[in-house]
Formats: sequence, C-alpha cells, structure tokens
Amino acid sequence: MSGQRERSASFEELPDARARVTGSLGFSSVGALLAEGDAAIRGGRASVIDLAGVTDSDSSALALLIEWLSVAKEAHHPLRYENMPSQLRQLARLSDVEELLMPRTEGAAST
Repeated sequence: MSGQRERSASFEELPDARARVTGSLGFSSVGALLAEGDAAIRGGRASVIDLAGVTDSDSSALALLIEWLSVAKEAHHPLRYENMPSQLRQLARLSDVEELLMPRTEGAAST
C-alpha cells in the first residue's frame, strides 16, 4: 500500500485513440498527468478522454484540460472530453470555459 497515496489520479491510454482519467484532479496530481496526456495527445493516441472516473477536482483540473486542448490544437489532432463530472462542469461554467471544454454538438440527436 505504500506509495499508492502519492498519486491520487491516473491517465490510462485505451484502444482506438481513447484515454481515461481517474481519481482526484487537484494541484498535487495534475502535474504528473500533464506529461502523460501531452505525449498521448501529440502521438495521436488520445483524441477522446473519458473523465467519468474523476472523483474530485479543483481549478487546476480546468487548467490541465485547457492545456491538453492547446496541445491538441498545436499538434493538429482532435480532442474532446466525455463524461465530465458535474463538479468539474460547474467549475468550468463558473470560470466561463464550459463551451471551450464541452462544445455543443450541432445536430446531435438524443437517443
């Protein structure tokens, strides 16, 4: 069990250019995730990042997600986020970046 508490969040690459972030996204954990996500995005291995496993977040999580969007744009790779937790969505709304992180999908039909 020792060592596990040092890292409270993880970035995992999945098949089909997908990735997943799990755990608590806070000031102490986003630094380690930044490099992992950066490499996966630049390499075209993460065009969709699932945030369903994020258990807690603060403003540093928003900074991380915005930075990854910047990396994707610079690398000319698409990037979108799925399953953004309500706490993170509320932070994005309050910070006026919700549209940047969760753009409206035109013509999307509900199923």
